[in-house]
Amino acid sequence: MIEVENLQKRFGDVVAVAGVTFSARDGEIVGLLGPNGAGKTTTMRMLGTLVSPDGGHARIDGIDTARDPQRARQHLGVLPDLRGLYPRLTTREQIRYFGVLNGLTGEALEARIDHLIDKLDLKALADRRAQGFSQGERTKVAIARALVHDPKNVLLDEPTNGLDVMSTRAMRDIVRALREEGRCVIYTSHVMQEVAAVCDRIVIIVKGRVVAQGTPDDLSTQAGGFELEEAFVKIVEEASQPQPTGDLGM
Repeated sequence: MIEVENLQKRFGDVVAVAGVTFSARDGEIVGLLGPNGAGKTTTMRMLGTLVSPDGGHARIDGIDTARDPQRARQHLGVLPDLRGLYPRLTTREQIRYFGVLNGLTGEALEARIDHLIDKLDLKALADRRAQGFSQGERTKVAIARALVHDPKNVLLDEPTNGLDVMSTRAMRDIVRALREEGRCVIYTSHVMQEVAAVCDRIVIIVKGRVVAQGTPDDLSTQAGGFELEEAFVKIVEEASQPQPTGDLGM
């Protein structure tokens, strides 16, 4: 389970996250959405222990990411927006390296590598160097690295970005399988079709604050019965309007 409570982050004079609160349960996919500059990437980086919050708390299975980041990372798998594969390492070597970083060794590690290669249909790539992989192949290898230590919580940042139709469909199946395994998944995307297809609940952030959350149907109803994309646009536009300051007339 992932819990976010009044999370805050400032970069100089810029307030990136101004008090975000939400939770994601085990066996649930939660979409974290927002326009560019809304604060969702900073929120994801704080959840992933890459950035320390200035206020509030992020907890991974009850572990505070700021107080004990190393232990929190043991409970977390992260697919970053930049996949970051090592071009001269094979798929097997990529997964093995991350397994060692997470404390796995010996037969247990090799069995886990074989399991992920089979599960993610990576056999044809297992002993090939990553240089020259397609975007879809790179993403699948990056997911295997993120799952090597069998984390209960997974952060997926734009997992279908740059994928073709067939790879996108395959990625949806992978994400749904994570939910079926009882994992807690936070999923970011700018493609509303993807969000509607895989997410159980959605959290919308605008100007560093949560402005709406609920199931896709909840948000559509809240916005007046629109489809999810139109509902998202309406919610964001309303939340972006300047707040009234009251009548100052005498």
